[in-house]
Amino acid sequence: MPLGPTRRLILLLILGAGIVSVLYISSFRPPIASRPAGVVNPAQAPHDIGSATLTGPAIAPKLGNETAKAELGNAAWKLLHTTFARFPDNPTLDEQTALRSYIHLFQRLYPCGECAQHFSKILEKFPPQVSSRSAAAAWGCHVHNEVNQRLHKDIFDCSKIGDFYDCGCADTEEDEDSGKKVSKVSSHEKPDMPADRVEKLSGDNGREVDLVGILNGEKPLELEKEGWTNGG
Repeated sequence: MPLGPTRRLILLLILGAGIVSVLYISSFRPPIASRPAGVVNPAQAPHDIGSATLTGPAIAPKLGNETAKAELGNAAWKLLHTTFARFPDNPTLDEQTALRSYIHLFQRLYPCGECAQHFSKILEKFPPQVSSRSAAAAWGCHVHNEVNQRLHKDIFDCSKIGDFYDCGCADTEEDEDSGKKVSKVSSHEKPDMPADRVEKLSGDNGREVDLVGILNGEKPLELEKEGWTNGG
């Protein structure tokens, strides 16, 4: 039975209303940005690094060049010890986790594969200590000596680790400005000698100095012995 004009009009109105509704609802959806192939959606990316990632096998292949291996080792230890020296005295839990993860990932990604494998055994025996700056520095020196012992190298005195790997970094602007002032005085000119000291060396109570003879090598420079001062 053919549809009448009224029924056909009602069906067209219903169909048109459905299309308008779909278009209206879709207008509220945010546009999907195009991403290059292989890029992970941030919402799907893992937030925590699993233990398997931290303690997995070494990634780099074997490094056969002994010269490059030695240079790499020196640079790596300097980086690690300086990192420990700049670590906070009272780190937060997040900062402790960051340093611990950094050490494990540093071991896995180390460009010398066989070196990374050896260091992984040391990490298993001596886990990273990240509770404080001093703990991290002492741990770093200890594991460094473990490597030195295996390579038949000298054992480093860990009591001097702070001075040996001092990067010269000022903790504050005030320290930096103070360091610049000291450096400026020591590098350009010496402080003026006190008047009484000048009088003692070159005045009537002192002795005459033949500068021309000393510079020409005709006379030796004789230094008088002085007693101990308060400075040592």
